[in-house]
Amino acid sequence: MELSGTVLWGDDFEPVQGTLVVEDGEVVRLDEERVDSDDIVLPAFVNAHTHTGDSIAKEAGRGLSLEELVAPPDGLKHRLLREADRDDLVAAMRRSLAFMADTGTTSHLEFREGGSDGVRAIREAGEGVDVDSVVFGRGDPEVLDVADGYGASGAGDGEFGRERTAAREAGKPFAIHAGEVDESDINPALDLDPDILVHMVHAEPLHLDRVEDSGIPVAVCPRSNLVTDVGLPPVEELLERTTVALGTDNVFLNSPSMFREMAFAAKRFDVDAVDVLRMATRAGAELLDANYGTIEAGREARLVVLDGDSHNLAGYRDAVRAAVRRAGAADVKRVVSP
Repeated sequence: MELSGTVLWGDDFEPVQGTLVVEDGEVVRLDEERVDSDDIVLPAFVNAHTHTGDSIAKEAGRGLSLEELVAPPDGLKHRLLREADRDDLVAAMRRSLAFMADTGTTSHLEFREGGSDGVRAIREAGEGVDVDSVVFGRGDPEVLDVADGYGASGAGDGEFGRERTAAREAGKPFAIHAGEVDESDINPALDLDPDILVHMVHAEPLHLDRVEDSGIPVAVCPRSNLVTDVGLPPVEELLERTTVALGTDNVFLNSPSMFREMAFAAKRFDVDAVDVLRMATRAGAELLDANYGTIEAGREARLVVLDGDSHNLAGYRDAVRAAVRRAGAADVKRVVSP
């Protein structure tokens, strides 16, 4: 396979005009040369935090607080999930996964409610869809028998020591929400020595020091935090301390569009477009310990090709800024996934 255009090469996304050569699902080389194509070739996205079960109730809960929307066990989403017909739930999740596939996301890290059956439901939803669902289950530790990791709701909802121990014994990662509403659950979450933290909206200097010392990566979801009116994560400070990946969070609050998440982050925070693109690609791949997220020889070829001559992108001068701040679903020309 050969793809021509402006290729965002390497970890710094250097825009190189040329032809990218892919063989057997792996990047072989980039031949730098003058080409006629205006296409932009970039790494496929990794959505670092999703709740796709919420696909059954998009835009539900207008005017509700975060606790009323998502707090277990009786927040709106949990009531709707309990009431949902399983076939309807699977079908709704499949539509969200298909949307991700169509818009350049080839893998996502899912926090899945519903115990072992919830994990099986999203596996079923993903059959035949070109998206890898890395599923962090919830509930009893036995969920780790079928899940890829454990995704805790937050240290304010329980101890989670038993679940943390079970994940460690199973050799699987443990992730936890922290600092979404306030700072009170951050230190207890850090005490669990998690592999991934989610949100960290209310992280204070002490927490940032602990994150840096522990080397714990953070998945941030700024559009979700805006919608639920809890504040915005200190993205600039987090980037100085650790790996920061980008996620879209609850589907019933936001579409799982990494284009929208990138554009919001790039325009709201004092960060460069290169940093934002890295948050949406390489950083998420690092959370999954995956060999993609960067276009380099020897990397797995997970790619998005944008139509640089679309009405929206025609005339772009900076390929990285165009991909991060301007591009959208309609500009996707091709998604390459092994």
